[in-house]
Parts: sequence; C-alpha cells; structure tokens
Amino acid sequence: MTSASAPRIHALQHVPFEGPAALAHWARERGLRLEVTRLFAGEPPPETAAFDLLAVLGGPMGVGDAADHPWMAGEMRLVEAAVRAGKGVLGVCLGAQILAHVLGAAVRRNPHREIGWFPVTLTPEGRRHPLTAGLPETFEAFHWHGETFDIPAGAEHLASSEACRHQAFALGPRVIGLQFHLETTPAAVERLVTHCADELDGGPWVQAPHEMAADPGRFSALRGRLDALLDAWAAAGAAGG
Repeated sequence: MTSASAPRIHALQHVPFEGPAALAHWARERGLRLEVTRLFAGEPPPETAAFDLLAVLGGPMGVGDAADHPWMAGEMRLVEAAVRAGKGVLGVCLGAQILAHVLGAAVRRNPHREIGWFPVTLTPEGRRHPLTAGLPETFEAFHWHGETFDIPAGAEHLASSEACRHQAFALGPRVIGLQFHLETTPAAVERLVTHCADELDGGPWVQAPHEMAADPGRFSALRGRLDALLDAWAAAGAAGG
C-alpha cells in the first residue's frame, strides 16, 4: 500500500523497447507509484510538482538529435527544472547524457562502443557517496552505449570502466547519472538485441547476443545492485521533499 509520505516517482521513456524494466519491479515491491511519460508517443512531460523522483531512461538517440525528436527540448527543460527544484533525478545511459548536457557538460562519442557485461569500478568519491556507497567497489553491469559524457562542473565522478572512463557522476545527494544499466532484465536485453542489432559491430567491447544471455545469474546480481542504489535514491528524494 502506498503511503501519503512515499516518494512519487516519474519516468521519461524515449522508445517503446526501452522502458523502466526492473525499476518498475522495485517500485511495485516497495508499494511506490511509478508513472511513465512515453515521450516517443507524444505524451507531454509532467510538471515538477507532480513528482519527487525523476528517472530519465535510455534510448538509441543522442543529445544532438533534438531536430529529429522535437520532444527532447521540453524534456531537457524538465530535467533542468527538476534539478533546480531539488528533486531526485536519476539518468540512465541516454538519460545520464541528457542530465550531463543540461548541467553544462559535453557529450561526445566514446572511444569504444561498449555493449554487454563488463565490470565497473567505483572511484574514491563513489565509495563515499551515499547513493553508491552500498555498491561493491567493483561489480559487473550491463552496458549499451557508444557515447559518453564529461563530468559536470560541481559534480563528483563516481565510477569508471576499462572502455569508458566516465561511467557515473552525482551532483549533491539526490542527482545521479549512470552510463551503465542496473535496471536490465532478460527481456530488456532481448528487445535491445532485436531493435539495435546494427550496433553489434564486433568491436573489442561488444559482446555477441549469446554472450549477453549466457548466464541468467547475472540478472539477479544486477537486481541487488539496483535495489541498493534505488533505496538510497528514494530515501534521499523523500528527505529532500
């Protein structure tokens, strides 16, 4: 049962095949209400007063593709307003790039496309930050990206991988961007493989579909990491409200 004091969570979805995934499972298990705006379908983004926590999901487009996706301009205004209003904001993959962009940091092509299961290591700041302090110093995450972000001014660099130096950042106690995915499920991987197969170019940090699906236990471990981070994020967002 959702209580009156429970944080209100809203997610921004960019494409039909990349939704909240395990983030929705987490919210349901904790009795939290998760609302989703399907930007790709023309649904208008909410007002900042309508939520306490904002999750900005992934997608195959980039921050420079606003001309092809007119809704991105309004989305970026909302993300910037949410940060200014002290809301909890979580950006995942494209969402992290959008968050970095509205905070004034550059988003550019990463030296390597990174797709599949690869380890992420917390920086000293990441080991201390309350949003990531519950994660192991090194852990396996799922990746699907070809771009990366600079760390915004005033933010802390939280994590790196061998293929991508800037894997996570935080601005204050409630705003965090993750280049990697903790919310991924087996079904989510299947959808990415189906819809983004052209990105599986055989590069040094690109796994084949059978490698991504080879170990189902990876997803349960990933879910534990997600729960730890989201519990901390929800607590911070509730405190901020």
